[in-house]
Amino acid sequence: MRKRYLAPLVLSALFFAACGGESKQEEKKADNSAQEAPADNSMVSPNAGKPESKGEKLMAASDCGTCHKEGVKVVGPALKDIAAKYPNTPENVDKLAEKVIKGGSGNWGEVAMLPHPNVSKDDAKEMVSYILSLK
Repeated sequence: MRKRYLAPLVLSALFFAACGGESKQEEKKADNSAQEAPADNSMVSPNAGKPESKGEKLMAASDCGTCHKEGVKVVGPALKDIAAKYPNTPENVDKLAEKVIKGGSGNWGEVAMLPHPNVSKDDAKEMVSYILSLK
């Protein structure tokens, strides 16, 4: 009679041991692979971790991106080219802020920059300060 109860008991113990141990091993493998795999940042912008400045936010909300890109000349000069041409001084910030508001041509070719009279002087200075920081 003991053999009648012993066989099912042993088989049940083996069954539970086999089922329970495998999931723990899979969890350990998943944890190890998650810790060892480096993050793929190839599609992330280099400035993704940096907070946006006020000037950058103002430019994003305006039509500046239509004619100007950070590293490529479109209709107007690239923002980095502007930063390379003008040192970041208070005089240049004032001069370029006026240029943003009034528009004009001749400094970067024959194509005129449209005036932006709805941009305040302070906002224009913030935008120019951001542009001149892009060196």
